[in-house]
Parts: sequence; C-alpha cells; structure tokens
Amino acid sequence: MVIDWVANLSLMGVVLFVLISMLMAAMAGYGARRLTNARDEEEHSQESYLVGSMLGVLALLLAFSFSMALQRYEERRHLVVQEANAIGTAYLRTQLLDEPHRSRLSDLLVQYTDNRVALGGGDHAGLERQLEINDKLLTSIWAAVAAARDSANAHGVTTAILVTFNEVIDLDTERKVARQVRVPAPVMLLLYGFLILTASVLGYMLEERRAWLGASALFLLLAVYVSIIADLNRPTSGNIRESQEAMLMLQRSLRAQPPQIFDQFGPPRQAAGPSRAR
Repeated sequence: MVIDWVANLSLMGVVLFVLISMLMAAMAGYGARRLTNARDEEEHSQESYLVGSMLGVLALLLAFSFSMALQRYEERRHLVVQEANAIGTAYLRTQLLDEPHRSRLSDLLVQYTDNRVALGGGDHAGLERQLEINDKLLTSIWAAVAAARDSANAHGVTTAILVTFNEVIDLDTERKVARQVRVPAPVMLLLYGFLILTASVLGYMLEERRAWLGASALFLLLAVYVSIIADLNRPTSGNIRESQEAMLMLQRSLRAQPPQIFDQFGPPRQAAGPSRAR
C-alpha cells in the first residue's frame, strides 16, 4: 500500500515524494489543458471558483489530519507525566514497608525507571530487548508487592500500595498502546489523493511561467506540511517525540533519595541484603 511505503521513508523522502507527485499531477493537468480549446472569460471564472473550493477543502483535510496526529502526540506526552507521578508515588509508599520489602521494591522501581527512560529514547536497535526487560521487571515488581502483603497489612497501607502499583502497571499498557496508535491509513490516503487532485486541477489552470513558480512554491510548502504530519505519526522513529523530561526528573530524584534517607526522623531499620533483581 502506498501509505505504508511512504511511512517507511525518511522525512526528506516524504517531502520529495509528495512534491514530485504533485508536480507530475500538475503537468498532467497542464497537458490536458493543451489538448482542449482556449477558454473564454466565463469558463475561466468558473474554474477559479472550482480551484478556490478545492483549496478550501484541502486546507480542512490538512488541518484535520494535523489535529489527529497532534492529539496523539499530546496523549503520549501526558502519559509520560502520569507515569512519572505514579512511579514516584509508588516509591514513596514503598518506604512505609519493612525490610527487606522496602529495599527490594525500591531497587526494582529504580531499575524500572531506568528502563522506561531507555524505552522513551526510541533506540530502535534495542527496542525488543528493552521491552523484554520491561515486562520481566513488572513481573518482579508485582511478585515483590505480593511478598510484602503482610508488612503492608501491619502498617495499614495495603490498599494504598495495591492501588499505586496497579496504576504503574496500567500506565505501562497505556503507553504501549499509545505508541501503536496512528492516524488511520484511509485518512492519510484521502489526504494524499486530494493533494494530487488539487495539483492536477491547478496545472489545468496554469498558463504563465510566473504562475508555475508560485504553484511550485505552494507544492513545496504542502509537502513540508505533510512531512510534519508524517513525523508526528511516527511515535518510535520520528524526530518529533514526546518529552521524557518528567521521567528524567524522576530518575534523578530516585537516585538522590535511597531508602535510607527516609529514616532520618525515625529509628534505624534493619539493613537488608542485596536485593537487585537479575
């Protein structure tokens, strides 16, 4: 399918493909005009209305497609902040547990955050490996939560612990799904088809060289605009990606606040042995 093929092109490739397609369509329209008789003034006026209407519809399609792509980008960006807040809350509530559960869960959350930051960076080469580590860490985290049930009951924080760790797991799924959602292919195909149709009608109308220069500039701007939509529509490989600053801030915060720092106003707890998951 054309849309799938275009989706694998570089951004410069998208610009060139759309630009060349529109220029060829315009030349085809110009050739069709040469095969017809000369226009009178009434016909020229009618064609001007037609071109204006088509450009108006094209503008609506471009705005609609851009809005869809931007909305999905904003959803991904918002989920990053939500996940950072959920992990941070889970880390703080973990400090209410007894050892060794506190150190074990704290360590797992730090590892999980590090891996989420790596996933957000979009390293395509190691994506499958990072996703595998991500799922293993989630399994270990929930196993550690289950093991800490008695400690949570003793401190009356069972519900709080379960709710916050459930949220962490739910947001993992939401972010995975959000990175798979794209602008529907039929919408992009309709946009491309209307670009070609509009270019052919413009070519049919054009006569003077100056008009061709203006049309070429318009085609270039449209091609760049479409490439931006295509970039927003590539969550894992595009240049425009959701900011990971919230997760980076969380990562720095967790590293600066080991479990022992929360004992400063209470009696020291029994030290736990190494609990890093393998």
